[in-house]
Amino acid sequence: MKRVLLKLSGEALAGDKKTGFDESTVTRVAKQVKTLVEEGVEVGIVIGGGNFWRGRSSENIDRTKADQIGMLATVMNCIYVSEIFRSQGMMTSVLTPFPCGEFTKTFSKDRANKYFTHHMVVFFAGGTGHPYFSTDTATVLRAIEIEADCILLAKAVDGVYDSDPKDNPNAKKYSEVSIDEVIEKKLKVVDLTASILCMENKMPMTVFGLNEENSIVNAAHEIITGTKVTV
Repeated sequence: MKRVLLKLSGEALAGDKKTGFDESTVTRVAKQVKTLVEEGVEVGIVIGGGNFWRGRSSENIDRTKADQIGMLATVMNCIYVSEIFRSQGMMTSVLTPFPCGEFTKTFSKDRANKYFTHHMVVFFAGGTGHPYFSTDTATVLRAIEIEADCILLAKAVDGVYDSDPKDNPNAKKYSEVSIDEVIEKKLKVVDLTASILCMENKMPMTVFGLNEENSIVNAAHEIITGTKVTV
């Protein structure tokens, strides 16, 4: 793969604390991404905000405002992770779909492509910039815009199952599944909006466990221990 879009969950980056950041976890991610960058792979990254804010679980806050708080949580995550990446010797940039003063640059495809030519890791923070769209949707949207070869979904769960393995010990894990089947069976790889975007734009995904050794590098090399979502 020449260019990938890596989606990281905020909760996964929090480690056992479940909130905030776990620096050792983020450093392990950084070292794997550095391996890919040194191999010539261009890496874009989207990070969820769940280690700070789960807006949809709040019944007392207007949905638009709750989603805006979530967007800012992803900006904090990207700035932090970007700095850990820099400490490992990589060049990075954080792009957002709305102005954040001097903290970030405004997203455009041309700007992202320019940074990729300079071997920078590009973080896409702030979601789509609009409420009612998740970071899943932002991930697929950015992957399509930058013409990524594949979306790498690094999750706490090690693949796609036919039911929640936390609730069902007999849940079946898929080694490969089509995006049509994901939509039909509501397998919740990503949300429905994101799934339909993948289907319409033929954007494949690989789902794997973040905590597995060298999982990001393996996924980029198409050594898949999780689930391949085909289009």
